[in-house]
Amino acid sequence: MNHSRVFGVLTDKHRQQEHETHVKRVQLQAVGWTAAGVLLVLLLGALTEQGRSPLLPTPGWQVALVYVVISNALLVRGFQRRRSVRFGPANVVTVIRSTLVGLITGLVAASFTTSISVVLLVALVVPALALDAVDGWVARSTGTSSELGARFDMEVDAFLLLVLSLYVAQTLGVWVVAIGALRYLFVMVGWMLPWFRSKLPPRYWRKVVTAVAGIALAVAASRLLPGLDAALVALALALLLESFGRDVVWLVVNREPAAAEQYT
Repeated sequence: MNHSRVFGVLTDKHRQQEHETHVKRVQLQAVGWTAAGVLLVLLLGALTEQGRSPLLPTPGWQVALVYVVISNALLVRGFQRRRSVRFGPANVVTVIRSTLVGLITGLVAASFTTSISVVLLVALVVPALALDAVDGWVARSTGTSSELGARFDMEVDAFLLLVLSLYVAQTLGVWVVAIGALRYLFVMVGWMLPWFRSKLPPRYWRKVVTAVAGIALAVAASRLLPGLDAALVALALALLLESFGRDVVWLVVNREPAAAEQYT
């Protein structure tokens, strides 16, 4: 019997088992963060403002729960497909930010049927925007950057802008919704035109414009600068149109239908 071959087979089997253990551990971590998010939503739904109405009205915490469960389920699915062996500190930051976005979503949903605490809304929006700069820095400094983490971060950004634009549109007008809708319009065009899904070259300006749009919407949501808030939001929309327009021009000029690299 070839003992070296037997030893090699056993070693490979052990490595495979160890790999599977790490994969399952990552998925369990994601499930654990889901449970934490659910508990936070329920807690906020149970707390009341000065002993009267709940901080997060019933329609709000229900919507927040749906967001937290679905977003984290998609994240778990992403980990499963990629057989990820590490959750990573940057993903922890993004999951926390995503949970904040879930709470913001719940408040905005509730605002269409009842009054909400603007102070609470702004108190959630500010750290959600601030953490957007933190997760990227953490990923780079710890060497844990990943395609899944970057995609998750981008989708959380896009959804936050959509939700905030829906809230601000109630006071400034429906045109504000364009800020949140641009990203999803871009995606829908990609469904119809495969070359539109080609991988774009990295451009830091996209992050800058996204941050400016978030800040402008946060200022408008706070209602601290009446009159000026509309100008800030209009400027943010103009910057987003310029940024998306530049990407569209690049895609048109460099389109290669047969060799387009598609996002999964």
